[in-house]
Amino acid sequence: MRNTGKAEVIKQSFIFFGLGNDELAELANLAIERSFTAGEFIFWEGDAPDWFYIVAEGQVKALKHSSSGKEFIIAFFGPGEIFGEVAVFENKPYPASAQALNETRVLGIKGKDFLSFLAGHPQVALRIINILGGRLREAQSRLRDFAGERVEQRLARTLLMLSSKLGPTLPFTRQEIADMAGTTTETAIRFMSRLKDGGIIRSVRGKTIILDETKLRLLSEGPPQV
Repeated sequence: MRNTGKAEVIKQSFIFFGLGNDELAELANLAIERSFTAGEFIFWEGDAPDWFYIVAEGQVKALKHSSSGKEFIIAFFGPGEIFGEVAVFENKPYPASAQALNETRVLGIKGKDFLSFLAGHPQVALRIINILGGRLREAQSRLRDFAGERVEQRLARTLLMLSSKLGPTLPFTRQEIADMAGTTTETAIRFMSRLKDGGIIRSVRGKTIILDETKLRLLSEGPPQV
């Protein structure tokens, strides 16, 4: 990818929106393109935080593994979104692993190079602070959901969150959706079977397709009506 193409990818990101051509070119000159196949890891939890990344194409999921080896998906990133930056700023090992969900291209920028860039561009640093604050609020909201909502609402909210990031076709098993919603696979199977009977979702070859987002949103806001 030429620097002009890299600059266009970087420009998609909220934190770099509004930068001038010279600044975008400066960042593009620092960026290295990398490609990953579906399921390939970009970095592992505990690795040294040498790089942060911008998604150019495809999707990336952030996940953690429990001591028993169980996988917990904690976030998704699509084109224009950045990931790995928190570890770079804190200079601490990556707190989670990053894995390509499908064929994915990213731009990687070395942490030390980016910190030098930020020294001359404080407005970008402020945008990063806003992004991190938004992620913290989202995490706090999810904790409140886990504490006070019915499990059906949590499952509906999880499906809506995934759909907002990945589109209506979700490449996850019911067990993976249960893990993300903090419930059992059996509960997820029962609830999603009711959604299927109600014409809200459809299951095809290990994927879940959302057919009626409006009804799903209503379920996320109150007692189940299916």
